[in-house]
Amino acid sequence: MRLLDRYLLRELLFPLGYCLGGFLILWISSDLLNMLHDFQEKNLLVRDILQYYLVTSPEFLVLVLPMALLLALLYSLTNHARHHELIAIRAAGVSLWRLCLPYMAVGFAFTILHFALNELWVPNSVEAAERILNRRTVKQTRPDQRNIVRNLGFRNERDGRTWHIGNYRLKTHEMENVIVEERLPDGARRELYAQSGMRIDKVWTFSNALELTYAPGALDPTDRNPTEKLAIPEFSETPEQIRSEIKISTARSKTVRNTNLPLVEILNYFRLHPRLTRLDEHWLYTQLHGRLAAPWTCLVVVLIAIPFAAGSGRRNVFVGVASSIFIGFSYFVLMQLGVALGSGGYVPPWLAAWFPNISFGLTGLWLAARVR
Repeated sequence: MRLLDRYLLRELLFPLGYCLGGFLILWISSDLLNMLHDFQEKNLLVRDILQYYLVTSPEFLVLVLPMALLLALLYSLTNHARHHELIAIRAAGVSLWRLCLPYMAVGFAFTILHFALNELWVPNSVEAAERILNRRTVKQTRPDQRNIVRNLGFRNERDGRTWHIGNYRLKTHEMENVIVEERLPDGARRELYAQSGMRIDKVWTFSNALELTYAPGALDPTDRNPTEKLAIPEFSETPEQIRSEIKISTARSKTVRNTNLPLVEILNYFRLHPRLTRLDEHWLYTQLHGRLAAPWTCLVVVLIAIPFAAGSGRRNVFVGVASSIFIGFSYFVLMQLGVALGSGGYVPPWLAAWFPNISFGLTGLWLAARVR
């Protein structure tokens, strides 16, 4: 790494650390004031509160990483321009894009970090935070009852199979009071009634089961097969797909459908539902493209910060702060507008999700090409 790159990185990482630390302190302080009464009611100790904010911090970091990077970039670049350092560097034969290579590397690293946080840690942070909040309250239900989904029903459109499950345990994937209805390729119908079922060696196995087969068009079963243990390998639904069905069905029932849905949940749902309604298709594909586009915001802010702050001339460093607020607000408004239009089916989902990045990125490249 060249001496110049180390210098530019050092001048960026210090304000970046201050920005992230400042945002974190501000968020914890404001949230603590709002949640203090709840913490007292739930009899949480200091270590419980610290653990609560530790598990919820990834969700906060996903929101502030692009803004903190933008603010730090605008501050450091404006400070360099104010002291004519950028003019001296470029006069030595270093192009603007070579000068900004360390910033691009930081933006790309933040893109990977943003994606990892959003897909690996954030989806589980809400459930983990809820467990911490309720760990010291009087439990009204046994621990093994808190992870049960009752009266679960869903349809596997891919295989033409409908499931009705009285109780489904999320952790062990055990089922109780199971009814499965499916249409066979020859037009016949099959119904399965079982007292319980569980996944054994990647095969759904049912206990105290009754299998009924109906000939095409028949109302009465032509074959009855009661058995104590019945394994059906052709039941291809996986526990991960069932969990995705539960999460997305819950999100779909809400009035505001902006639930944090990881990519794996959306893709699993697509496997069970290859044919969706128009509204659900636009909503889910907007969510899918939004998850893919969001991490690249960290790289886009580098492109937009370069022309805003790298121009020649002396300027106050607070110009960088004001610029970051304006850019961040504009990007947020454009992103929310795109999500609303894409979810409603007014524009293609990919365009709704990627348009803020495309428009800001191209604008940054165009303005950077005009920097003298």
